[in-house]
Amino acid sequence: MNRRATLRLAAMAGAALCAQLALPACAADKAPDNYPAKPLRLVVPFTPGGTTDILARLVALGMGEALGQTVVVDNRPGAGGNIGAEAVARAAPDGYTLLMGTLGTQVTNQFIYARMPYDSAKDFAPVTLVANSPNVLLTNGTLPVRSVTELIALARQRPGGLNYASTSTGGSPHLSGELLDSMAGVKMQHVPYKGAAPAMTDLLAGQVNLMYDNLPSALAQIQAGKVRALAVTGPQRAPVLPDVPTVAESGLPGYVVNSWFGLLAPAGTPPALVARLQQTVARILATPEVKHRIEQLGAVPGGDSPAAFAAVIRADTEKWSRVIKRAGIQAQ
Repeated sequence: MNRRATLRLAAMAGAALCAQLALPACAADKAPDNYPAKPLRLVVPFTPGGTTDILARLVALGMGEALGQTVVVDNRPGAGGNIGAEAVARAAPDGYTLLMGTLGTQVTNQFIYARMPYDSAKDFAPVTLVANSPNVLLTNGTLPVRSVTELIALARQRPGGLNYASTSTGGSPHLSGELLDSMAGVKMQHVPYKGAAPAMTDLLAGQVNLMYDNLPSALAQIQAGKVRALAVTGPQRAPVLPDVPTVAESGLPGYVVNSWFGLLAPAGTPPALVARLQQTVARILATPEVKHRIEQLGAVPGGDSPAAFAAVIRADTEKWSRVIKRAGIQAQ
């Protein structure tokens, strides 16, 4: 065999070896042709009936129809959402277990719990933002107040004598209360619950004076006249409650708190699977029926890329870490 033929054979062998070595990486980045071959599980880290649960069931229904497999909603409340989030963080990264995460599970819990069962930044692969929503400040009518201004005046007359419910310690409803207290120079007692439904039950029963809740889960009770909305926490009034002012226009300029809800997979989920899930959910959120339903709840549909959702998480981590540390918020 001459030298030229020898070199040609060596080059061919080298190319074959390179291709063989590249196969595992290519395979790891490719979604299985038969995905999904079994039902998916969407973990909601709070009780049924709250905004996280409402949005999860809406998305699960659409995903089931689009993917041809049932998407089971699995409520796992506790520890401010940490129990459910940990279950997803420890799940196999195969696209069959997903989390409906929140500002609490992905951003704030890491700063208020002394020991976290997962790493918010390293243990999840962001898929897409599902919806963004303001919170709302509610009263059951037992307090003689009809505005945030009147509430602040009453709170100053009764230091520590008023209390408010929220869905968890460190979640956006709780932070809404802490921010109002800080900016208004008052102190109201926080009463954390495992979800919106039990907190609303106690508000209606008069066990607590006030409640901060995500607007979508509170809207039905507001529209039924069972609770009074004093203000929304977003930068503008909510279209579904045009007569309810923002906290900022009620005497606390600069006050803004938004809640978001997003889909996440365990870290290590193949990028191709993450991309397919994001595209599927984005199409669902863009359908007129789902878009209208989310807007009826007082929220704004998402659907952005995994990178865009990851950027939201990073920005809020920087923002709320400062607020939490300054307020000294810790899990009870």
